This record gives sequence, structure tokens and C-alpha cells, in this order.
Amino acid sequence: MESAPGLLRLLGDETRLRLLRLLAKEALNVSELTGILGVAQSGVSRHLGLLKDAGLVQEEKAGTFTWYRIDPAVGDATGTHAALWSWMREEFDTPTALAKADDSRLAEVRRLRKESFKQHAGDEKGQLVPGRSWAAWSRALGLLMPALDVADVGCGEGYLTVEAARFAKHVTAIDKSPDVLARAKDLARRRKLRNISWKRGDLERVPLRDRSVDLVLLSQALHHAAEPDRALAEAFRILREGGRVLLLDLRAHDEAWVKSKLGDRWQGFDDKTLTQLLADAGFVDVRVGVGARRSGDPFTVLIGAGTKGSGPGGASRA
Repeated sequence: MESAPGLLRLLGDETRLRLLRLLAKEALNVSELTGILGVAQSGVSRHLGLLKDAGLVQEEKAGTFTWYRIDPAVGDATGTHAALWSWMREEFDTPTALAKADDSRLAEVRRLRKESFKQHAGDEKGQLVPGRSWAAWSRALGLLMPALDVADVGCGEGYLTVEAARFAKHVTAIDKSPDVLARAKDLARRRKLRNISWKRGDLERVPLRDRSVDLVLLSQALHHAAEPDRALAEAFRILREGGRVLLLDLRAHDEAWVKSKLGDRWQGFDDKTLTQLLADAGFVDVRVGVGARRSGDPFTVLIGAGTKGSGPGGASRA
């Protein structure tokens, strides 16, 4: 009984309970846990240290990663905490809104792992394919692209901006957050890319001239727009005749937590709505389809494209 008060105090913290619930499902590293919980990395590390000291969590090093999981002794039927853990597992199975949100983000972590060939050398059939990389393929396909003037609208931390700059004549990266733009600039500096301009601006009021770019990228940005139709009208405005818009966004989903946690204004778009939005903005040759989907993942990525035609239908809109 001497350890009971301390143990109960330790478990009287919501973040630590969320950590235990996640680690009971999957071994995770600090970076992944930070993304799932929305807690600063220093806070996650501190909580993990306390749980480790209490004998509830086990730390394992593999390569450059440190992984955390529930200590196997915790679930031992004859272990010190067996009865407590049995009760906690039942509580963890209770479907709360916070648990559902954590599970959705855990599903995203699993998806990213599957697509990362740094950690997974083969596919689900067990075929070993050294050097296979989606990043390398995207760069290879970029070699087929003509030199274009590109606008990455809602660029975030600049990952797509940097990839586009490898094939583009020039990229203008736009985001409303100065802090995010600063991180994106730092990434481009480390990559030694000099064909990028940075501008602060909104999706609905893009700080570029009419008919000034050949390609507009909207990657996971449209669901942040207060007025998606206005954002697409702006994309149309800044494109030259024959220019194209390329977007990635989420298909309509039921994960309401994205609004409070991530600032999303829209819970994705269904295929017909996204198609109609592009057509209403004036784009022709509109195509919308699934870009990525995984069983059990609540998020499906849609990809869409449209062309700014010539003639009356392709006239620039203010």
C-alpha cells in the first residue's frame, strides 16, 4: 500500500492516461506521440519518464529511434499492477471523443509509417526492394515537368514548396502564418534552393497579380478556407491561360475534432462537391479522384485538377 498513493497520483493526469492508452496499442516514439497528443515534445518526454520510473512503460532503442511501449510486466496476470491494469484496459475501451481523436491520429501515424521506406524495406507481400522511395519517384516525375512558375498557396512548412522548386522555374510560397513561413524558409535554406519567393497572404486574397503563374498548388489547404469557392476563384485569377490547378484535400469525414485541434473549417469535401467547386470557379477538364486511402483510416485523400481554358471561359476574374 505504500506505493498506492504515488501510483494513483501518477495516473490522475489525463495526458499520462492518454499515453498509456496509446502505448497499449502500439510502440511509438516521442515525435509520433507529440503529433498525436498535441503536447510539446518536452512535456511528452517528461510524462514518459515518470511512467518509465513507475515501471509502467518500457524504453527500447532501435537505430536512431527510441520507442516506448507498455512494460510487459504490467499486463502479467501475476504482476503487481495486474488488477489495476485490467480495470484500466476496460476504461480505455470506452469510446470518448478524445479517445476517438487520438485513434484517428494514430491511424495517420500508421499510414505514414507504411509509406516511409526508411523504416519499411518491403511491401505487405514481404518483397525486399532496396532503394524504393516515393520521394525519389516524385522527384523523378518532376524531371518530366517543364520549367513553370508555380504558386504554392497555403504552403505550410514548405515540404511541397521545396519539392516543386526542384523542377519549377520559380515558386511563390504563400501562407498566412509568419511562424510557419519562417520554418519553411529555413527548410529551403538548408536545401540550398534559391528559386523561391515567400509571401504572407490568405487563400481568399492571394498576393499575386492576375495571370502570373502556370501552376497553382493547394495541398491540404482548401479545408482551411473560410470560403473555398473564393479560394478557387483566386487560383483561377492568378493562372495564365492554359495553366492548371492541382489540389490535394480530404474527402468528407466525421472527425469533428479536426476543427478544434487543427483549425480546419471544413470536414473535407465529397467528390461531387469538389468537382462542382472547380467547375464553378471556371476550370475545365476537371478531374477528381482518390489519391490515397487505407482500410481503417478515417481520412481519404482526394486529388483534383482543372485547367484555365482560353477564350471567354478562361478570362481572368477579379
